[in-house]
Amino acid sequence: MRIALFLGFLAVAISYAAWRGGGPERVMAVIAATMVGLDQLLHAFVPPNFLSLDSGHLAIDLFGAAATIILALFAHRFWPMCVAALHITPLLAHTSRIIDVHLHPAAYLTMQVATSWLVPAILILATWRHRRRLARGDSEPSWQISSPSSNPTIAPR
Repeated sequence: MRIALFLGFLAVAISYAAWRGGGPERVMAVIAATMVGLDQLLHAFVPPNFLSLDSGHLAIDLFGAAATIILALFAHRFWPMCVAALHITPLLAHTSRIIDVHLHPAAYLTMQVATSWLVPAILILATWRHRRRLARGDSEPSWQISSPSSNPTIAPR
């Protein structure tokens, strides 16, 4: 029941971000959808096992952390840094499992999934804030610009 509730919540967040979000929100929607798709694909072939290192979820979590860190580096938004931190947290679960093979399976599972519940809420809030900025007429770029010549706030050398 919890999984269905989470997937429904995430589906709402992904749909809203894809429909009404700016570039960073849409990229996060793709990252989240990809992670869910990879998780479903993994479970089609490998049953969940939290008694030992879960290398399938480790790979998915590495993808999620790397993708959201890259998003945080390039997005002209604050929220991707928060989501990147949330995607790094499950990597600590895998590290804990490697260090302590006697870690209780429920603790390992909880450490992997607990922070996931915050991602849809942040994505919905981020998309809503983006829409609110547009409604006010604020023009805020979606992406950081690294070239000094194309960024008027950085004086050319």
